[in-house]
Amino acid sequence: MNNPQKSVTETILHQIDTGALSPGDIIDEDALIETLGISRTPLREALIKLEAHGLILRQPRKGAYVFRPTIEEFLGILEIHAGLEGQAAGLAARRLSAASGKALEAAVAACKAHSDTKGDRDPNGYYQLNMTFHSAIVEAAGNRFLTDLVKSNARKLMAYYRARYQYKGTIATSAQEHADIAQLILDRQSAEAETAMQTHVQFGHITAMDLLTALS
Repeated sequence: MNNPQKSVTETILHQIDTGALSPGDIIDEDALIETLGISRTPLREALIKLEAHGLILRQPRKGAYVFRPTIEEFLGILEIHAGLEGQAAGLAARRLSAASGKALEAAVAACKAHSDTKGDRDPNGYYQLNMTFHSAIVEAAGNRFLTDLVKSNARKLMAYYRARYQYKGTIATSAQEHADIAQLILDRQSAEAETAMQTHVQFGHITAMDLLTALS
């Protein structure tokens, strides 16, 4: 293994991205050491790096666990994330290439097809399509530093966005909002696209409390 620390980091991030690790879950350090065939040193280094990014926390005698925000922390992170996603949509509207436009249209079509054929069924499947849609916009923005910031903040909220699609009618609403945002980007309406995206990614205070409770 060329870079054990990187391997640990990527494994934990993948588990967060896929929902294998949820907010508050303890990270099984012994299992990682055995599965990846590494020593405790690169594991510790990876955990320190992830803690610096705010994705995990470490406590004496408890070990490392996935960051689980309070309602105040959740709303604060969400406020920042909405601004970043909005900025990405605004930049995408100004910088959209032909290839990025096709990728965006394909992502919108996939979300609509899921909504039309499955309705509220398979929320986890829809969540993956949702990620593709948002990634297409961030990539179209053409700013790798913004991309890194969006990804880092999104990982702190992923479990809650995933849980959001368990609610009746949420998938249909999301798919329609995706289509509306994409059209604004395709029409080069930068300010309107930014505002629409900010609204799209926000939660109401009550919804946020419900999701935090459901995942506690």
